[in-house]
Amino acid sequence: MKILVINCGSSTIKYQLFDMDTKDVLCAGLVEKIGEATGRITHKKYPDTDKATKTVLEQQFPTHAEGMQKIVDMMMNGKTAVIDDISEIQGVGHRIVHGGSYFKPMVVTDEVIENLTKVIPLAPLHNPGHLIGIRVAQEIFKNAKHVVVFDTAFHQTMPDYAYMYPLPYEIYEKYAVRKYGAHGTSHKYVARRAAELLGKPLSQTNLITCHIGSGSSVCAIQEGQCIDTSMGLTPLDGLMM
Repeated sequence: MKILVINCGSSTIKYQLFDMDTKDVLCAGLVEKIGEATGRITHKKYPDTDKATKTVLEQQFPTHAEGMQKIVDMMMNGKTAVIDDISEIQGVGHRIVHGGSYFKPMVVTDEVIENLTKVIPLAPLHNPGHLIGIRVAQEIFKNAKHVVVFDTAFHQTMPDYAYMYPLPYEIYEKYAVRKYGAHGTSHKYVARRAAELLGKPLSQTNLITCHIGSGSSVCAIQEGQCIDTSMGLTPLDGLMM
């Protein structure tokens, strides 16, 4: 089985194609400057060696649709090709920044897309791009199963005293102002990997995990579950970045 993972922004598409039978990355890349006069795609093909072959092309991408079509073209044709037919991709995973307090990893349906529009105010820079990416990918990869995975989902086990702000409760009820956390997919992976290296079940592991990048956050994990995290409603909370 081959799974394509997509992270769509307002003007970018990041992608990686995985062969789940061998656990290998077949290719990865970035489409950027979508909607601008000149765009760019950087495509990395991973052969049998660890060293990737990089191809960079500049061309205009008026919308995400043209960007996604170019990704397919790079994956299927010429020296950058890693698959013979689009039907080889049986699953498409979409990384979503914000799922509010209730979204967890799930198969994409019309209802899921409708509900995702309701949490746009919680991530107005990112979530519109994610929704565009889902719609475009559904058109191109018609026979694949589409799944959404949320950066906020791992933090949903926080107790209310950890995620509530000392503000009038009506602000939480009316505007959903609370701590949601970020980088949950990273914290979850790091926690599982740390438990593996420690030789302990995740459910018996207490950890502090750190996601350090352009955006950074720290997470407190007790018995495998998040009980607090540094990032709150927005990236202004928590660690300086």
